[in-house]
Amino acid sequence: MALLPTFSTLGAGSTVLMLHDADGGHLTFAPQVETLAGAGYRAIAWDMPGYGHSAPIEPYGFKGLAQSCIALLDALQCTEGATLVGHGLGAMLAVEVAARAPRRVGRLVLCAGGPALDDEGLQTWVEPRVAALDAGQSMERLAEVLVPRQTGTGALPEGVRLARHAMGEVHPSTFRRALELLPTFARDASHLAHLSMPTLLVSGAQDRCMPPEALQALAHVLPDASHLSLPHVGHWPQLEDPEGFDGALLDFLGSRAPRTVH
Repeated sequence: MALLPTFSTLGAGSTVLMLHDADGGHLTFAPQVETLAGAGYRAIAWDMPGYGHSAPIEPYGFKGLAQSCIALLDALQCTEGATLVGHGLGAMLAVEVAARAPRRVGRLVLCAGGPALDDEGLQTWVEPRVAALDAGQSMERLAEVLVPRQTGTGALPEGVRLARHAMGEVHPSTFRRALELLPTFARDASHLAHLSMPTLLVSGAQDRCMPPEALQALAHVLPDASHLSLPHVGHWPQLEDPEGFDGALLDFLGSRAPRTVH
């Protein structure tokens, strides 16, 4: 049996599982773990397979990652109704889990991600990172260069430092595999239109990888979705504006009971 991915957890109550982007690990949701636990939720932030101390998986793809996520929910005895909060690649993965196991997901929160990257997103996000790896740059140096370029003008300095630190901790080979995975995401509007759970989409108004217009368009495809764009924020809304992000997240979680899928 494959090893379960590692995770950090705090609090008790309804389960909120946070799925990080390619650029970091569980630390990119560190503020939200504390906020959610303090608000009466069981907050869980995983390290995706290959990240942190989580063992890698083979074959490596969205199907395998979704199965790892579902296995973690099983181990946590969360059989239905969990909230998945995904950032970037983690948002794509949250959509994949919801599509494969809709009864397991009561709510979705998609932050700076969810739809497939278009050509501009691939050029803005994936290509500079692959080029830096090809040039032999360390992850620490890559984080120093790229994170400030893709945060917003109003980003909380502490949040930017945490994003840089988390990215610097990623193993280069894991990072390359995650970057190669991004263009393979195959869920389109025909799949997304069947995701009936309440969904909150959160954008950074200055995010060039996943601009607000992309998530606004996705909100029109999903049957039960709302969209929020945080001003002066780039690709890490939960770290650049944790107060704004957490407020929107808690309002969404407390708004009404999740829809049950039979």
